[in-house]
Amino acid sequence: MTDSLDVADAEAAQLKHEVGSAVRWSAVNSLFSRVSQVGVGIILARLIAPNQFGVYAAALVVLNIVISVSEMGVSVALVRAKEEDVARIAPTVSTLSIASGTLLALLCAIGAPWFATALNAPAATSLIRIMSLALIVAGASATPAAFLQREFRQDHKLVADMASFFIGTAVAIGMALAGFGAMSLAWSRVATNVTAAVIMFALTKQRYRPGFDRKEAKALLAFGLPLAGSSLLVFAVLNVDYIVVGSVLGPLALGLYLLAFNLSSWPVGAFSMPVRSVSLPAFSRLREEPERFRKAFQRGLQLLALFTVPACVLLGAFGRPLVRFVYGPRWGQAASVLALLAALAAVRVALELAYDCLASAGRSRSILYIHALWLAALVPALTIGAHLDGLRGVGIAHVLVVFCLVVPAYLAALRPFGLRAGELGVSLARPLLGGAAMTAVAWGVQRSVNGEFLQLAIGGTLACAAYGIAVLPLRQEALAVLRRTAAD
Repeated sequence: MTDSLDVADAEAAQLKHEVGSAVRWSAVNSLFSRVSQVGVGIILARLIAPNQFGVYAAALVVLNIVISVSEMGVSVALVRAKEEDVARIAPTVSTLSIASGTLLALLCAIGAPWFATALNAPAATSLIRIMSLALIVAGASATPAAFLQREFRQDHKLVADMASFFIGTAVAIGMALAGFGAMSLAWSRVATNVTAAVIMFALTKQRYRPGFDRKEAKALLAFGLPLAGSSLLVFAVLNVDYIVVGSVLGPLALGLYLLAFNLSSWPVGAFSMPVRSVSLPAFSRLREEPERFRKAFQRGLQLLALFTVPACVLLGAFGRPLVRFVYGPRWGQAASVLALLAALAAVRVALELAYDCLASAGRSRSILYIHALWLAALVPALTIGAHLDGLRGVGIAHVLVVFCLVVPAYLAALRPFGLRAGELGVSLARPLLGGAAMTAVAWGVQRSVNGEFLQLAIGGTLACAAYGIAVLPLRQEALAVLRRTAAD
């Protein structure tokens, strides 16, 4: 009995060490990526007109939706598989991923004119064909990417992401300066994906040649296809607004919306991605221990809220001076929807953690049903919102659907794991109170201070101070959460 307890303690300590290390590396990666992308985005916004960004956004919509199912969800099975099963299923995972990515790339290339026309951006046809190359790369690199995630090797992922960022940025800026417009963004995306794939292959220890086992393929597809369907719905949910904006309001509005959505997604990338990089494998290892599983989710959600709420409030409350000061007056209309998208981003962080929780427990069908409901409600809501109030109407539709339908649906799906709305609400109370205080401060400063820079400097400082005071009682608890998450 004592020996078994010692083994369990050793395994728990090892998992704690691996997760802590992975979170730290992933946090560095996300911080680097977010800061770098904002900097490059500012440069490109000064070089490329909003209309050209709209053309690129139309092509990006197609790529993002299709790439979400490029490996049919089977790589997730590799992440959550037991150690003794990895060698058996890895060759089939590789084959399915490569075949799916290649087939989807061909379909995108052939259907590019139709996709571009449907998005009211015929000029995006050539961009869609160029960016379809990324689908082949995604399929080929699915297996090494899964191994890096499975083994918590976020340090290797950092190397791949940094190298791909520098290569992609060099391509984008060089081509933009040469006058290639939206085409520079398309080739930059391909260069980024290829570079990351090459480095992930080089840094992955496990090497499995493609193979095929009919029995394994059937089992993988039975697990992966519902998850791939869920992923498709997730990406459809996050991209159907681009389709609506492009088709109803045109490429110029789509370019403005792309900027606003990218800005609002900054907290998602900076704070959610480090946790999501380890949450699926970590939850998977804890799925046989309900109490630890429940506590892990609650700690993760609280930690995310402490950092996500102030970041989203700053983006939303100071959207207009931020956009005009940083990107220039021609992008000013993007601020009309930024506050609403920032609120959406705060909720997305929590929903993505819930997604990983359900996926690790094998509840892929629950995820599928939730996102089917989300998409079914979102399409008509966005269309009505765009017609009634332009970009702001699109943002309002997003927020209403998420709060009225999606959040309750996820809470219902999490109940079997002992996760109750009341307990989760208590853990989020202080960050939300702090967010309300920040909003009040931002409103007062912008009414009493003139000048965009002064509004950002004075208002941002005072708002952050207000948040700090509001969450002060949670200081020790927050430090404890960080120690439990990141300590060896």
